[in-house]
Amino acid sequence: MLRLPEATVEVVVPFHDVDAMNVAWHGHYVKYFEVARCALLDAIDYNYPQMEASGFAWPVTELWVRYPAPARFGQKLRVTAKLTEYEPRLRIDYVIRDAQSGARLTKGYTVQVAVDKATGELQFAPVEALARKLEARNG
Repeated sequence: MLRLPEATVEVVVPFHDVDAMNVAWHGHYVKYFEVARCALLDAIDYNYPQMEASGFAWPVTELWVRYPAPARFGQKLRVTAKLTEYEPRLRIDYVIRDAQSGARLTKGYTVQVAVDKATGELQFAPVEALARKLEARNG
């Protein structure tokens, strides 16, 4: 059984991400997810350039976010992305925590599906290139 990877990055909430109440606007959390997702995909050597080279696009088809507590200007966040499914779709779960206290601020997930770039067809079978990357990472 494959050990599914995860990656954690740190993000500091910039001034341009907050509203008049000094709280990060809800849409920016998706951007923080993306930063962690790219770190995760880099860890398995299957980030967007490698996806494209393998002949597939992986659009996000589903996004879910829960905001138990706000992030604020200047706050250092620890964003973790964990791959939880990879056949035939990618599901990545996210947790955003305050870097100092460890308190959970936000959680969510995204689902991405493989689309053949040449035909535009949605793929219902596992993508071999991704499976090879995951197997190689597990040794």
